[in-house]
Amino acid sequence: MTQALPDFDLEQYLPYQFAVITAQLSANLANRYRDKYAITVAEWRVLVNLSYSDSRSIRDIQWRVGMDKSKVSRAVSRLEAAGHLTKAVNPNDRRLLQLSLTEEGYQLVRDLVPLAEDFQDKLRAQLGPQFASLSQALNTLMKEILDDNSV
Repeated sequence: MTQALPDFDLEQYLPYQFAVITAQLSANLANRYRDKYAITVAEWRVLVNLSYSDSRSIRDIQWRVGMDKSKVSRAVSRLEAAGHLTKAVNPNDRRLLQLSLTEEGYQLVRDLVPLAEDFQDKLRAQLGPQFASLSQALNTLMKEILDDNSV
């Protein structure tokens, strides 16, 4: 005999909505830069995160972008081979590698940012006045999750 399942609306479940929307938005943006710049989603995320500081560890980037270590490591290897970043041993912890963008890497980020900004402008236009409140709510949730994993 089959037991009754609890009433659950997957379409209204926030983590499910985030997963679906994130995957689709990421794929849509990737379509804009993949053909022109020959980079993957993981490479895009590594590049943009590195552009905010002089150097970061793979572990730090992995945590910031929410991707597993192997994907981040492969992206880093491809970006290094393409001349977009360099690796160096962390002088304070020799187990860690510090990553830094090269001038070519910074130029690639400068080329990519207008695509991302245009993509965001289109989202802003689609959502109209709801964009600001959605962005604020997402920033609050991100801060809560990243700061202390309370959610």
